[in-house]
Amino acid sequence: MARQLNQMQDWARETRITHGRVTVLAVMMVLAMLGLLYRYFFLQVVQNEEYRAQSDRNRIAVRTVAPTRGVIVDRSGNLLAVNTPSFTLAITPERADDLDAVLTSLRDLLGLSETDIELFTEARKRRRPLSPVPLKYRLTDEELAVIAVNKHVLSGVSVLSELTRHYPEGDLLGHALGYVGRIGIDDIDASEKDAYRGISHIGKVGLEAYYEDALKGRLGVSRIETNARGVELKVIDRIEPVPGAHLTLHLDVGLQRVATSAMGNMRGAVVAMDPKTGGVLSSVSNPRYDPNKFVNGISFSDYAGLRDSRDAPLLNRVIQGQYPPASTIKPMLGLAGLNREVITIDTVVPDPGYYQLPGDPRRYRDWILRVRGTGHAEEMNLRDSIAQSCDVYFYELANRLGIDAIAESLDVFGIGSLTGVDLPSEKRGILPSTEWKRRVIGSNWYGGETLIVGIGQGYMLATPMQLAVATTALATRGTAFKPSLVAAVDGTPVQPEALLTVSAAAEYWDEVFAGMVDTVSSARGTAFGMRSGLAYDVAGKTGTAQVVAIAQDATYDEESLTEYQRNHGWFIAFAPVENPEIVVAVLTENSGGGSSAYPVARAMLDYWMSRDE
Repeated sequence: MARQLNQMQDWARETRITHGRVTVLAVMMVLAMLGLLYRYFFLQVVQNEEYRAQSDRNRIAVRTVAPTRGVIVDRSGNLLAVNTPSFTLAITPERADDLDAVLTSLRDLLGLSETDIELFTEARKRRRPLSPVPLKYRLTDEELAVIAVNKHVLSGVSVLSELTRHYPEGDLLGHALGYVGRIGIDDIDASEKDAYRGISHIGKVGLEAYYEDALKGRLGVSRIETNARGVELKVIDRIEPVPGAHLTLHLDVGLQRVATSAMGNMRGAVVAMDPKTGGVLSSVSNPRYDPNKFVNGISFSDYAGLRDSRDAPLLNRVIQGQYPPASTIKPMLGLAGLNREVITIDTVVPDPGYYQLPGDPRRYRDWILRVRGTGHAEEMNLRDSIAQSCDVYFYELANRLGIDAIAESLDVFGIGSLTGVDLPSEKRGILPSTEWKRRVIGSNWYGGETLIVGIGQGYMLATPMQLAVATTALATRGTAFKPSLVAAVDGTPVQPEALLTVSAAAEYWDEVFAGMVDTVSSARGTAFGMRSGLAYDVAGKTGTAQVVAIAQDATYDEESLTEYQRNHGWFIAFAPVENPEIVVAVLTENSGGGSSAYPVARAMLDYWMSRDE
């Protein structure tokens, strides 16, 4: 009996234990189910949008669509910078079985340079996943054939039909237009990377760089459905890119050809402007370069040849060449002397062929002394001194004015200041003063230095563009506009912007004009050689900028100097004298003097003044 009772107690205990375990297991199962239900709810409801977006990203590729770069034309609509169809080699890295092996094969097959590989690597950082990355542009027929034959070993490689920048006029406008090139590591900062996704080229120099934001346009975007292997199935939607703005220039390609032809092989620069607007009609820098070579990567040897040349073909002399302005400043100084009443229209200065400061034995020679052995005449007035470029008269005028008054007077003509022309990297030249010398050189100013500055030599430096602006202020009797190459952006005119104003009495302007007209029309004028056959009136001024100093007891002997030691030549002019239509500034490097510069101006003026006939 006791034994049966014990068995019944054991059975009851085991039953309670079993029921407890079942209860715990049931509770755990219920909790697990509740957890699964919560997770399901969380995924399907709470995070539905996030996972839907992830799913879309797995099957939808986003492609940037590059805009078409704006076209550049001259004032008559002649094409200067266009986009032409071409074939581009590209790689989609995700589709390449072995990217390094593919690049090695392409290097061997097509002769790719290290620069090509570096630019490809940099471009990869800016592109979206599954987007092709350009590697080589403007493929030739031979290169296309090589790629086609070896397609089976070039996984991920594709050939794209794209538009490539082209400059139909070649080197004629290289410095003015500049060029685009493949985007390098230093061309854009982090904040700009999104704006350039899918864009392979950027303006590097010239107008292409200055107007980059307007020319490049705005990216478009396509969303494309793909399969698991990334193959495109269909375009889901597309935001069209906005094309870049078209630029219409003031430049006249015909005048540019005339100026370039007249310059020949001479180093130097030419600027022509419309004095009524500041529009730049011609801008020539010699030697020139062909911008087409830079678009898709210039060869190392070609670039080294340009970079290392003593003639500096990459330098835009129009805005970056800095030269002593020489006698071209004499009309401006004459006006300053009249305005400040240190001379009158009737003031005459004795001219023995040299000038001496009181108590100073040094003789400051006139250029005419080595030609005639004497001065221009017994006495010289302002009008004749401008026409014949009498140094002695302007030595005396400079001494009366003093260096700081000279600096103030030339500053109003824009000498020593940026013109603000729409080109990058403009230089400002040098307009010396007592303060400038103390600050830059750390010494006092001397009277003899004032005389040298009075004939546009010494420390003073100016760019051809600055002298074109200063000549415009002369031609208009006191007003110059900021120079501009661009006349309109997408058909909207660029309004002229006043740059400087020079005030003087009418009779003072008349006297200065008379001297500049005599420069060309008088038998003793320094540019009389250009007078023959002129069908219009011209006002001009020559200049000869000394490159090396000549000792007191020596004479200038061009034959004994090397080419790069010879004097520079200047000529500034405007025509017609009343109501001028064109202003020209010409600089010829190491040409000997101004007589080499005025034939260039004559050719340009003839073309411009006869264009409506």
